[in-house]
Amino acid sequence: MEDENMNNQELTADEKASLSACSGEGCAPRTTTVDATPVGEPVVKDALHIGIDVGSTTVKLAILDENNQVKYSVYRRHHADVRATIVEVLSEAAEGFGDERMTIAITGSGGLLLAQWLGIEFVQEVIASKTAVETFIPKTDVAIELGGEDAKIIYFENGIEQRMNGTCAGGTGAFIDQMAALLNTDAGGLNELAQNATTIYPIASRCGVFAKTDVQPLLNEGARKEDIAASIFQSVVTQTISGLACGRPIRGYVAFLGGPLQYLPELRKRFYETLELDEEHRIVPDNAHLFVASGCAIAGAASETVRAEKLSDVLDRLKNLGDIQGSEVVRLPPLFASDAELDEFKERHAAECVKRESLMDYTGVAYLGIDAGSTTFKATLIDEEGSLLWSHYVSNKGDVLGCAKAAIAKLYNDMPVDAETGEPLITIGHATVTGYGEALLLEALRVDSGEIETVAHLRGAQQMLPGVEFILDIGGQDMKCLRVKDGVIDHIMLNEACSSGCGSFIESFATGLNLDVSEFAKTAIHAEHPVDLGSRCTVFMNSRVKQAQKEGATVGDIAAGLAISVIKNALFKVIKIRDPHDVGTKVIVQGGTFLNDAVLRAFEQLSEVNAIRPDIAGNMGAFGAALLARDRFEETRRRTENVPLSPDLGPKVPLSGLLSLEEIEALAPTHRTVRCKGCSNACLLTVNDFGIDAATGKHRRFITGNRCEKGESLGTGAEKSAVPNLFEYKAERTFGYEPLAPEDAPRGTVGIPRALNMYENYPFWFTFFTKLGYRVVLSDPSTKKTYEAGIESMPSESVCYPAKLSHGHIVNLLAKHPDFIWMPCSKWERQEDETAGNHFNCPIVASYPEALRLNIDELRETDVAFVSPWVPYHDKDKLAERLVVELTEKGYTLKATVTKEQARTLKEGLQAEITNLWDSGITMTLTSITSDKKDPANSRVLTFAVTGEDVSVGQSLSFSVGDKNSSYDLVIPSAAIHTDADGSFVYTVQVKSSPLGNRYTVRKKTVTIVASDDNNSAVSGDLSADDFVITTATVPLEVGTQVRIAE
Repeated sequence: MEDENMNNQELTADEKASLSACSGEGCAPRTTTVDATPVGEPVVKDALHIGIDVGSTTVKLAILDENNQVKYSVYRRHHADVRATIVEVLSEAAEGFGDERMTIAITGSGGLLLAQWLGIEFVQEVIASKTAVETFIPKTDVAIELGGEDAKIIYFENGIEQRMNGTCAGGTGAFIDQMAALLNTDAGGLNELAQNATTIYPIASRCGVFAKTDVQPLLNEGARKEDIAASIFQSVVTQTISGLACGRPIRGYVAFLGGPLQYLPELRKRFYETLELDEEHRIVPDNAHLFVASGCAIAGAASETVRAEKLSDVLDRLKNLGDIQGSEVVRLPPLFASDAELDEFKERHAAECVKRESLMDYTGVAYLGIDAGSTTFKATLIDEEGSLLWSHYVSNKGDVLGCAKAAIAKLYNDMPVDAETGEPLITIGHATVTGYGEALLLEALRVDSGEIETVAHLRGAQQMLPGVEFILDIGGQDMKCLRVKDGVIDHIMLNEACSSGCGSFIESFATGLNLDVSEFAKTAIHAEHPVDLGSRCTVFMNSRVKQAQKEGATVGDIAAGLAISVIKNALFKVIKIRDPHDVGTKVIVQGGTFLNDAVLRAFEQLSEVNAIRPDIAGNMGAFGAALLARDRFEETRRRTENVPLSPDLGPKVPLSGLLSLEEIEALAPTHRTVRCKGCSNACLLTVNDFGIDAATGKHRRFITGNRCEKGESLGTGAEKSAVPNLFEYKAERTFGYEPLAPEDAPRGTVGIPRALNMYENYPFWFTFFTKLGYRVVLSDPSTKKTYEAGIESMPSESVCYPAKLSHGHIVNLLAKHPDFIWMPCSKWERQEDETAGNHFNCPIVASYPEALRLNIDELRETDVAFVSPWVPYHDKDKLAERLVVELTEKGYTLKATVTKEQARTLKEGLQAEITNLWDSGITMTLTSITSDKKDPANSRVLTFAVTGEDVSVGQSLSFSVGDKNSSYDLVIPSAAIHTDADGSFVYTVQVKSSPLGNRYTVRKKTVTIVASDDNNSAVSGDLSADDFVITTATVPLEVGTQVRIAE
């Protein structure tokens, strides 16, 4: 045995290493690593290992040697033809490695079936990713991996946890590709553009369709493409952090994996800035795009069932698979079980026609309805009886005004004229416009009135089906569902967060298969085995369609599956019906998408109701607008003439002010961009000037790009309204209170977040705490930065935006260092209106302070208390009782700073003696001793729990604690103390005399640490002052072992 060292001298490096090798009664047994390989298929020691990662959009292949170095790699898009791409990739690899034996493993979303068919090893994607990270970059704390249709965050601290996108493919490679197409470039071009960005715009990343609606106006307003490119990358970062991290912070060493992060450095840059990562904590492996494939190769080689074989043999098996098909995609019953069903369906819907009259045979007053939608332009002309005279439906190609001019000019040219005089026989009495382009056309074409879309659709539906109860309108990018009660819209539902299954989706799929939409619909009707595509994100549905194609589904099966998925999405995701009968019995469907018979049949099957589809389903908005135009004309006529409407009266009221054909042809609007001067936002305004109006003598202008009403007057204030701004008034009335000055607040400071119900209730809490003598500290008004400040601690991606904002408000308050933050939970609000049915808070508002307390890590790292008790806010008397309990009886804390030497004589649990108050009834108990952050080497902070009836915040107390003359008898070097399952202990030596000299035997004694500093610890327990304590040893120690002593 080597000598033992029993005094407190400094350890050598070797001694430290040997001591750290053992920290218990015994040492860990020595282990030996041996190779175990299956009999008959020996894995050659120097065998190569191949990993294939079959992703949703790409195939990656990596061949590794025995040192895990990449010898060969391929990264290729498969364009939905996975098998052909893998044959191609393996053939190229076989040219150089065909005759070498190697282990082969496959991973990824498209790999499982292939692994089964080829009899090769399959590795779960998460295992592959984990293996690669632990092999190549073991210091990683968090790995962020972006793929074609998936995004993953893997945490490696405290066990492995993976977060993955489940319902939305916003913020993935496919999303980036979609956005790049809008800027007429590819992902690489987007990266080049982003290098020169100066401004970041807010862009939605939840859904590609909604992001498109953010990007398109920016392009129209003249925003630089460089700034838009960087903004797209920023939206990906925001989606990844808020959508996947869900409250778990991304800290430490962060690895960036996957194709998009490998090839788009500007995307990584946005991650660095958002996560505030310095150079040291960024990990970008050389082959980040091959990481999963490499991990698959390593994990596959380590499997007990793997066998080494020639790559050429696997390639032969793959080529010999022929047309073998899998069955991952579920099939549904056909839309029509028989031809008889189809005939009945067609016959029933053929009768659902609006009343029509011939335009050329009509004379008199007619009424024009225009529906300027986001993707299409519709117009209808009706007569006095509501019969349809003329209709127009065309894609607007992004030019609403151009389409409108062409359509109105066509109408004027189509109208009958008097053969002798050349005067038109039809006059337009009134024109009404609805839809996306309403405000523009009101100014540009001098249309008489405008109406919101829902009212126009309701008016058209009521004409077709009196007493209608339910209207479902599926357009190109939107869905609207109207419930009608007693002729009035009772409830409106729109697709807010997801555009899956809208008309544009079917159109783009039909185009991809080189069919027009009508042919696509016809193939769906006769499909025998429709594919079940679910009601998910269009990107995921895309990959399901590709999978179905691989499994041999016909175009008809896919078309029918798409029709069913559109309706499933409308009924179960947008309308969220539980019972199909909820739609009622009088149902109208409209919108261009319902002209597809397959979609209509799917709706009738799922809702179990026979719906009415007007023959002008795509024109119902314009038809409703025309009916409203007729109603308004009649109302004006009655009011001006004050007589019943009669055909022989003739037009005695002003006719439509719509521009004439000559004026439309002469219309040449000018466009210019200016900066609004109304406020510091300086919005970029696009001013469309249509010239001077002959009737008023003023310019007809349409202004876009403004975010408030000030922009409508170009920010000059010339047309500023005299109506008071109620939002400004409310903000000032709610938060315009003056807090106490610090010297006038004896009880200290209390922080109140400007969030959730604390927002509305701030006047009460401010007054309450101010009267008690607290200085109230309020969080700053909500901004985008408020949201971003709390983004790491948000535990849910689906919780409401006000709740997400509250995280940022707490972080904002912590920066202001109040004594405590007050945010109570409350099940009820006060009932301010006696007629209200109830005054519950929603579950989020009622209990969200608890979620904040448990998820905001900064609250655990600060001395600012977060106080969130449950209080009966609705009951004044009970509230008073509860507040007394919460703010007094729970006790107070007092903190004092002492020197490190003074703290050595103290221990937790000591009672302090108060010296400046006689018989006060106040008790002080020492609860913790911690290092002083300002001077950790020399100072300690003592925290006392203070209780008693007369104690109050801000009170000054003098006290003494501990014995000034006391010191600990048993102080030993901290290095001598060990721990096991039973607690702390030290090794001592028992001395026995013998004729040959003293014998020293190792013993173990239990101790309790009373106090400690950086080097020494005061202890109590079995130890006595006479014991010899072993501080360092050159060999592992065991009880009963005999040792030699150096000194």
